[in-house]
Amino acid sequence: MSILTFPLARITIGFVAGILGAYYLNPNPECIFILLLLAGIVFSITYFLSKQITINPLYFGFATYFLAMGIGATTQIIHTDSYQQSNYVHDPTIFEKPHLISVTVREKLRSSAYNDRYIAIVNKIDTKKHSGRILLNVRKDSLNHPFEIGTHLRIKGALYKNSLAKNPNQFDYGKYLENKQIYAQLYADAAEIQTGSRLDKDPWYYTSKLRTKIIHNLEKNHFNKAELNVAIALILGQQQEISPDIIRDYQYAGAVHILSVSGLHIGFILLFVTFLLKPFPNTRRGSFIKLIIILLSLSLFGLIAGLAPSVVRSVAMFSFVAIGMYLRRSTNIYHTLLVSILLILLFQPSFLFDVGFQLSYIALFFILWLQPLLAQLWVPKNKVTNYFWEILTVSFAAQIGAFPLSIYYFHQFPGLFFVTNLVIIPFLSLIMGLGVLVMVLAAFDYVPLFLAKGFEWSILILNKIINAIASLEQFIIRDIPFNWPLLVSFYLLIVSLVLWFKKPSFNRLALSLIAIFILQITYFETHWTNQSQKEFVIFHSKKNTLITERNGENSTLFANDSLLKTASENKTLTSYLMGNFSHLKSKKKLQNTLYFQDKKILVLDSLGVYPKNSTPDIVVLTQSPKINLERMFQTLKPEMVVADGSNYKTYISLWEASCLKMKIPFHATGKKGFYRLD
Repeated sequence: MSILTFPLARITIGFVAGILGAYYLNPNPECIFILLLLAGIVFSITYFLSKQITINPLYFGFATYFLAMGIGATTQIIHTDSYQQSNYVHDPTIFEKPHLISVTVREKLRSSAYNDRYIAIVNKIDTKKHSGRILLNVRKDSLNHPFEIGTHLRIKGALYKNSLAKNPNQFDYGKYLENKQIYAQLYADAAEIQTGSRLDKDPWYYTSKLRTKIIHNLEKNHFNKAELNVAIALILGQQQEISPDIIRDYQYAGAVHILSVSGLHIGFILLFVTFLLKPFPNTRRGSFIKLIIILLSLSLFGLIAGLAPSVVRSVAMFSFVAIGMYLRRSTNIYHTLLVSILLILLFQPSFLFDVGFQLSYIALFFILWLQPLLAQLWVPKNKVTNYFWEILTVSFAAQIGAFPLSIYYFHQFPGLFFVTNLVIIPFLSLIMGLGVLVMVLAAFDYVPLFLAKGFEWSILILNKIINAIASLEQFIIRDIPFNWPLLVSFYLLIVSLVLWFKKPSFNRLALSLIAIFILQITYFETHWTNQSQKEFVIFHSKKNTLITERNGENSTLFANDSLLKTASENKTLTSYLMGNFSHLKSKKKLQNTLYFQDKKILVLDSLGVYPKNSTPDIVVLTQSPKINLERMFQTLKPEMVVADGSNYKTYISLWEASCLKMKIPFHATGKKGFYRLD
């Protein structure tokens, strides 16, 4: 049976469409609830009519889609914290002045260079109860005592809204936080924080305590710090303490997925627990007890691993596999996949916008759909050869599925991914088995030295293999320009080719040729659009001035000498060039006068010197020039004033007031983001 003929597939599609509609259209909640009511009425009428009289099945099908979309949109509204009236964003004074904020620490994040970072739940602001999640940044000091999960804190400070991306094609960290229901950040010194005596002993507290206990027991066995951090990520899914160099190695080698708990890890846990429960009798009662133990083990592991989207997806899917095993039914893995998607999004619709969730599901789908086809291309008679061939086909199937999406998000591709998987997957089975055993024993305060050292050395060898592969940087393709029309057309081509490959026919061949034509049209349309564009961009760059003039695919950089030398390493510039399918044609030292089309642009630096007879259209203030802006306006009479990120904030405030007084438009890149002329 085709997967799309399965009713749940169509319901899931409608449900996901409803979530997307509510997310992007941002509708009034009352309208969504009315829509759901109407959908329920239409569905009920068509259902009863189909029972009483013969009606076209299409009507009932459309009613079902309509109801699924209504449920999806309602779910998105209900689970979006900003729609809750108790959420702190509805307080009109919340971002205007400091408050006494009471929070509970929920999760420890990776620390930055200057701050320890936590996700915290808001309990009270001043004397009023509020709800919501914030990102708490605690400045590091010499004592640096981390807060325990569940700790109540009282902090006097100001909440800051998530800032939008300041530069074009830049990663929007504010939007990323918003998708995680975090709408503000709070910065505080450890000395300014009052720690409460009460702890919230919820599941997050106990799982954090268990992780801490395991780590402490391994540290007592003198487990090397670098290997321990990788082990904790590999087995428990906690990446907070891994060094950036190690993560970069895993990314370059195409193995970063093994540091995130996913289907590979949860599947191993299922097999491991099933093996331990073999002594249980296969009676009805014994099988039921085994099922309960397996489900509890998977759920507990998911909690310990922090309930990341990939973890929740894998736990949900393998829980249905375990239930299918208990019911003695041949579980259709596609149906299991759909049920897990539907249940996860029903309780956490924001996971749909998580990159890890998207990549894990698309990779798993292609493994199930494409890998059997690739495996049939060659069937080795030797078992060892066949084992490695299976690994290779699984790796290729997953990469083919995830390739367009990973290029769209990360704009790079590890060319040696298949070598990495061939080498480490067999080795990983040994590491996982040994690691789970060591972690379980560590939870019970018993870690035999020979097991701990064996686990440590296996991680050390794994890291060295990954580092050796990652060091071959010539095989890493970076800065690949890719947009969403290319993403859609690329997937259309992959799906049509796989369909034709599975069952060749004229219609499927025609579909593949059409998909190739669509991809070509999309590429040339993107190329033509960018070729016809001209723009002048003043970026937001702290302490420096960065200006680019782009004419189609050719860009010219204007900056000081130090930036010109490191232009190829400047992330702001490379992101802009990649996002616009362009390249850096020339680099020029920043001059005081620039021209773009019919606009004259005067750049004032720290000297504050400008020609009295100049009549610029735009004045760009850089490096905090000490000038009387009102006097300059009387002389130059500009149409627009732009202040970039190299200026002092106090100066920018004064300039903004002067421009407001003189009724001249003012644009500060630190507040409004980059400035563009086109």
